[in-house]
Amino acid sequence: MRLLLKVLAVSDIVVYRTRAERLHNDMFQFLSSASGAYLKHFTPELRALSTRCGLDVPLSSLGPAVIIFQETTHTQLLGQDSKMAGYADTLLQKRFHDLGLGTEAFSSVQYVGTQTITPPTDYSGLLEAIKQQVKNTHTRSPRQPGIVFHALEALSERFCGELSDEKMTLYSFFPDEYFTCSALCLSCNIRCKNGMNHLRDRVPHMADGLCQYAHQYNNKVLICKRCYEAGREVIVVPKTSASSDNPWFGLAKYAWSGYVLECASCGVIYRSRQYWMGNQDPESGVVRSEVKHVWEDSDAFLTSHQNAAQRVLDGMNYVIQSVSEYGTGPTKAVTAWITDQVAPPYWRPNTEITACHGCQKEFKEAERKHHCRSCGEGFCHPCSSRRMPVPERGWGNSPVRVCEACYRQGGPPDTNSQVCKVEPRGLIARRVTEVAQSTLDMVTTAVDYPLCFVKDVARPDYWVPDQDITKCNQCSKPFTPAMSKHHCRACGQGVCGPCSTHNKPVPSRGWDHPVRVCDSCHARTDSL
Repeated sequence: MRLLLKVLAVSDIVVYRTRAERLHNDMFQFLSSASGAYLKHFTPELRALSTRCGLDVPLSSLGPAVIIFQETTHTQLLGQDSKMAGYADTLLQKRFHDLGLGTEAFSSVQYVGTQTITPPTDYSGLLEAIKQQVKNTHTRSPRQPGIVFHALEALSERFCGELSDEKMTLYSFFPDEYFTCSALCLSCNIRCKNGMNHLRDRVPHMADGLCQYAHQYNNKVLICKRCYEAGREVIVVPKTSASSDNPWFGLAKYAWSGYVLECASCGVIYRSRQYWMGNQDPESGVVRSEVKHVWEDSDAFLTSHQNAAQRVLDGMNYVIQSVSEYGTGPTKAVTAWITDQVAPPYWRPNTEITACHGCQKEFKEAERKHHCRSCGEGFCHPCSSRRMPVPERGWGNSPVRVCEACYRQGGPPDTNSQVCKVEPRGLIARRVTEVAQSTLDMVTTAVDYPLCFVKDVARPDYWVPDQDITKCNQCSKPFTPAMSKHHCRACGQGVCGPCSTHNKPVPSRGWDHPVRVCDSCHARTDSL
């Protein structure tokens, strides 16, 4: 019994082999006695382990799996006449029940049989059953040999003398590492397949099978296709500019060309809005997507396409701060340049506009040039103060800036153009651009959409929504209607202005340039 207890305690799978032509009562009584002894001596330790590791499972599922392997010569195998799967296992359980015996200590009792008329024995069925049990990591997981050795040491010391219950608490027959980590994927709810305490050994959570995409976790990553085909997995992160760009001019040049995908090995492999129309999706050529499992307290998916828009807004604020000392002249030049980069094809470039198309008044150096959303010509503010919907150009049904002539005739000169029923995604970027431009040169009359709307569209998913922020996360001061709510770009919490005065790059979130962070994140010594 001592040896049997050691075998049951240290094993995941126990094979009971018999060559008897029939399964006799002795076998059932033996297994039931083994189950009873296992429960008698190990139940306190198993309960303590279940509580310690947060294993929300019955104690019976923590025990070993038993496979009864019967080899006959003349007799049919158990349940051979039935085509129903698992019928032999059902007959085994019925036999235990009829004899008044129990197997509560075992996580499962499975029957595998083979009939050997002419040697050698066919072990394929047994091998397959063992493989299935080994793959099942729902409760028990793979472990290092050293852990098994320490468990055997504790078992040998415990069962070398008198079997007194007082000695039970001195030993750990079931190290935590014997059992599967209780962490669940936040996205698909599948369980980690590694053993307990694997994070202590710097082994990350892992799970078999595919995960499902969850918008709130942004758990789709992009992998450089060229590197993947070369046998390397290099995850690329959307950024506002390439690492080789000058900090502020790189943002001014590329922010409104969309996000940049830059591979550490291949360099810049994609720009999301390299052209105004007809840009290909990156997954069609340069990257492959993969949905990853998401684990609690994991920082694997802090960067995503979702916060690219907010990174661009922050990048533009950084540009504003960088060029403000040079006066309005350079600021206007940057504004006009950005406008031309994302302008629809029918807009006249700023460089060609020297005078208002309506009143013919020449533009001064610091004077704002406005585009009519209908005809695309450049106007001064008084000549383009009208607003009306321009669905023919893809601007939807909301009123936008138009000139006097287009307002009077009710549409663009080309009356044959069809109404664009689907609003191009690029126009959203155009509207965000207009907000940034109006901030850049301190002119607010050209804003087609309220700034709060743009912020809601651009807000990253890890940010706490404004409506859920009632007090500063740092000083706990309640927010009043007159107080501004700021978001830390590192942790996403809502903070007040005095608690978020510092700027710091946050590369883990995709911000390679200094952005607003809270005092706690600024005080961190590690890289954000």
